[in-house]
Amino acid sequence: MPFTESIIEQATIDWLKDLGYTYCFGPEITFDGETPERGDYQEALLPGRLQEAIQRINPNIPAQAQDEALRKIARLGNPSLLLNNHAFHHMLVNGIEVEYKAKDGRTVSGRVYVVDFENVANNDWLVVNQYTVEAPHQNGTVNRRPDVVIFVNGLPLAVIELKNAAGENATIWSAFNQFQPYKHDIPALFHYNELLIISDGLNARIGSLTANKEWFLPWKTIEGENTAPLRSPNWKCF
Repeated sequence: MPFTESIIEQATIDWLKDLGYTYCFGPEITFDGETPERGDYQEALLPGRLQEAIQRINPNIPAQAQDEALRKIARLGNPSLLLNNHAFHHMLVNGIEVEYKAKDGRTVSGRVYVVDFENVANNDWLVVNQYTVEAPHQNGTVNRRPDVVIFVNGLPLAVIELKNAAGENATIWSAFNQFQPYKHDIPALFHYNELLIISDGLNARIGSLTANKEWFLPWKTIEGENTAPLRSPNWKCF
């Protein structure tokens, strides 16, 4: 069997499933798919999963304040990709500030968390391939379809781009180059991004949204101390 990009994609999905991720095929969860989870192609996150996670992680926060937190994270409203990404990262790490009425009638402040960092099993882990995202442009709309997107509680925290190591003109840096038009054309997907991952099936590198090539570093073991050996499936270190 020839070594193709689709084989690498399926292997990535299978390894993540082995780690406990749920899997969905992108077209099936679009607004017109068999099990829709999005209102349209411009919606980058999965609001139903995010709402359920907020309720699950923040049981002591009133429903109205939970809904306000959901609105804040879904509508970041800053004028640039980087500002939105920075605002989201702050919410992810520190929680979303909300106000609500206590039982005694006082207005109190609280924080709504979108990821349970203490109990990882309390989070919803999802891998999706062929996830189309659309955005308005000068001549109408443009859509892009990254290879694999990893969602945690409905938030697209990581995007994986794959290339075939056996391809004559494709290298791991071809996958890196593919991210650049993605960030320009469909910035909404990257508002929530924490990791960019590139691989050719043999090597994998990881970087941040603003990282140049020199800061896309080789895959590490799960302890983060050593580079993962090439003889083992690098994805299992994620």
